[in-house]
Amino acid sequence: MENVSSLKLACVIARILDEKLGKDISILNISHVSSFADYFVICSGEVGTQVKALTETVKLKIKDYFAQLPLRIEQDNRNRWNLLDYGSVVVHVLQKEERETYAIEKFWNHAYSVSEDEWMKESQEYSEYENNK
Repeated sequence: MENVSSLKLACVIARILDEKLGKDISILNISHVSSFADYFVICSGEVGTQVKALTETVKLKIKDYFAQLPLRIEQDNRNRWNLLDYGSVVVHVLQKEERETYAIEKFWNHAYSVSEDEWMKESQEYSEYENNK
């Protein structure tokens, strides 16, 4: 298993979601306010099938890139909110309505946000597109 930092893992996950057309991707650094994880990666999908596809793609690519499987997976039957727990990074893929209802970013408003520019730069070598030019 490749030893990868929590930040790198979160950034690569965000890029995977972005390249699979996930919406409104954000990374929250919760390390200073939480003992169970360092980062949340949050992403919206339009419908349940997209939420499921985004979740499965992250699972497969992180296994390929880092030989790492989630410690825990939570999915509801209609794929309204799926969760992948990688220990230091927890991935939330939600339908838009669930994301608005549960307002994870508002609840964790004391967390630091990682900018898109930062996560794009940090994960550049894992781009499916930029490396094939």
